Amino acid sequence: MNRLRITPSVIPNLFTSLNMFCGFFSIINASQGHYVYAGWLIFIAALFDALDGAMARLTNSSSELGVELDSLSDIISFGAAPSFLLFATYYAELNTIGIILTSLPLIAGGFRLARFNVQLVGFAKSYFTGLPIPSAAITIASFVLAFYDNGYSELHSQIIIPMTVVLSLLMVSRIRYDSIPRFSLKAIKEKPFLYILIIAALIVIILYKAEGIFFSFVFMIVFGIFRHIFHHLKNKKNTNRV
Repeated sequence: MNRLRITPSVIPNLFTSLNMFCGFFSIINASQGHYVYAGWLIFIAALFDALDGAMARLTNSSSELGVELDSLSDIISFGAAPSFLLFATYYAELNTIGIILTSLPLIAGGFRLARFNVQLVGFAKSYFTGLPIPSAAITIASFVLAFYDNGYSELHSQIIIPMTVVLSLLMVSRIRYDSIPRFSLKAIKEKPFLYILIIAALIVIILYKAEGIFFSFVFMIVFGIFRHIFHHLKNKKNTNRV
């Protein structure tokens, strides 16, 4: 009789499964009109998403199966869940065009995850090509938590469509975004400015809650765009000199 064999990979896969569950539960809550719960469940899913990678490194159990399972979880928690949250709080009023627009983060996120899996070499990564799908999802969830109150104001309503389109385009773009750094004295010495920004963002989040999260992620997204433009112009200038 074969005995059940428990391997170290069970631990990170458990966190990945919890990520998937939170995404599914977020969709259920949004469908029932519990938008605050739905938004926070996306944040909790992001926490489990970060922890599964940390647990995989800690137990030395990174695997291709884990990568695929992580992507399947991410498309639910950070693709379907935030898209449906936007649909429930705004796009449902726009009928067919609303369905099309609200599907963009889901479709773009799926494409981005597929591209990531195909291009993945090893399991350690110092940067992402394109805006990571959890970052796009957190931006959307924090926007809903910060600005939805039985509807959006006229100003915030005008932001939703551009935000949806821009986040979707950034996910499939070639713009590089830094991965979450591991806190160490060496890393702080190598990238002191990055850690200053992280500390500043944490202070803003503590002071302003959901609004702080939204504006911190907007800053990170815009910073990545300007850095990409700067490096592109710099490389072009160096090429012209040669």
